[in-house]
Amino acid sequence: MINGKIVLITGATSGIGAETAKLLAARGAIPILTGRNERKLLEAAAFIPSEHGCFKLDVTDRDETARVINEIAEKYGRIDVLLNNAGYGLFEPFAEASIERFEQMMNTNYMGIVRCIKAVLPIMEKQGNGHIINVASMAGKLSTPKSSAYAATKHAVLGLTNALRPELAALGIAVSAVNPGPTDTPFLHTADPQGTYAKKVSGYMLQPKQVAEAIVKVIMRRTPEVDLPLSASLGIRVYGLFPRLADRLASRWLHRK
Repeated sequence: MINGKIVLITGATSGIGAETAKLLAARGAIPILTGRNERKLLEAAAFIPSEHGCFKLDVTDRDETARVINEIAEKYGRIDVLLNNAGYGLFEPFAEASIERFEQMMNTNYMGIVRCIKAVLPIMEKQGNGHIINVASMAGKLSTPKSSAYAATKHAVLGLTNALRPELAALGIAVSAVNPGPTDTPFLHTADPQGTYAKKVSGYMLQPKQVAEAIVKVIMRRTPEVDLPLSASLGIRVYGLFPRLADRLASRWLHRK
């Protein structure tokens, strides 16, 4: 059941986060939109006619993350679902990427999730239930050229997710991962400002609403993990079984950035 659930969404100013908030509200949930940019946050919230919440939250700030999540729990009485969606990426060759770029991306994409889970865990433990959903990426399963920094963060997110799933199950807290492939969001426009990669993968580009619909299903069914699209999921399974053969056969596809 989704009706009445309090769902805290990070990175909700646009893209997947904003679309998920709209879908959840349409199904009777109470989405709590959070993000760093207050103006964009209010713009996203304007499309939600039913009850919702808006809180400025920078997941790279440990104190702010703890304070805001506790404020949300106090105001609404509980937090049923934490959707860790905040993140960004930049596609560039390893040799050209600065150390600072790696640190910044890891600080947002991975440590941001750690901070949010650390803050929400005592709340969910006290409730005796909860659901943590981490939006990772297919890049967390198959790394490609020019995405070393971003892919490393998503591998870390999946490692964290898989470790927490059995650890928190005894507390009544489910832990899930949603792994989308290329998605037409502001994230991709930032990662690939020239649009080169987007053009090459346009044939199987996901739309934010598709990913949002998958997330809603994960909340309803407490599914441990979902890969999108199905074709990419099958390809990654083949890659895991025959990595050397797959490297040769998929070389052109892997070098699309």
